[in-house]
Order: sequence, then structure tokens, then C-alpha cells
Amino acid sequence: MDQTSAFRDTTAADSTAPLKSKVEAAAMSAHQVTDNIADKATVQVDRLSGTAHRAVNSAADAATFAAEWVSTVPDQAKEVQMRLTESAGAAVRAKPLQAVAGALVVGYLLGRLARL
Repeated sequence: MDQTSAFRDTTAADSTAPLKSKVEAAAMSAHQVTDNIADKATVQVDRLSGTAHRAVNSAADAATFAAEWVSTVPDQAKEVQMRLTESAGAAVRAKPLQAVAGALVVGYLLGRLARL
């Protein structure tokens, strides 16, 4: 009986050898395909990551520019206010009677509007 079982083991091992090599070849092929897909995905992720970084940098630059511009607005408003004040003062000094008469007319009109 030992000889028969030994014979069967040998034939069983011989018959599974081609199957094993086919399975190993399929596994290797699947592994190569997976590696290829992973490489392509990595390239795409790197490309998209670079695009996202550029977009974030562009937005940060725009925000910085806007912040710098907004910080100059109060200074510009003060400058305009000073020019208007100086201009009004110069006009009153140049023609004081007309300035007082104009102020009286404007005051009268505002009073009339307030009563309505």
C-alpha cells in the first residue's frame, strides 16, 4: 500500500505543478498591472497636487494684494478730508460774507425740510 500511495502523491504533485505555475503567472501579471495602475495614479495625484498648490498660492497672493490695498484706504480718506477742509477754509477766507449767506440759506432749507 505504501507504494500505491507514494505513486499517487507523485502523480498528484506532477499534475498540480502546471496549475501552480499558471496561478503564479496570473498572480505576477496581476501584480504588474496593479503596479502600472499605481504608477499612473501617482503621476495624476502629483499633477493635481501641483495644480492645487498653484491655485492656493495664487489665492494667497490675491488676498495679500487686497489686504495691502485696503490698508491704504484710510490714509487716502484722511488725505481727501484734509484737502476738502483746506479748500473750504480757503473759500471762507476768500469770501466770508458769501460763505455766511450760503450757510444761512442751507440752514433755512434744512429746517424747512425737517418740518415736513
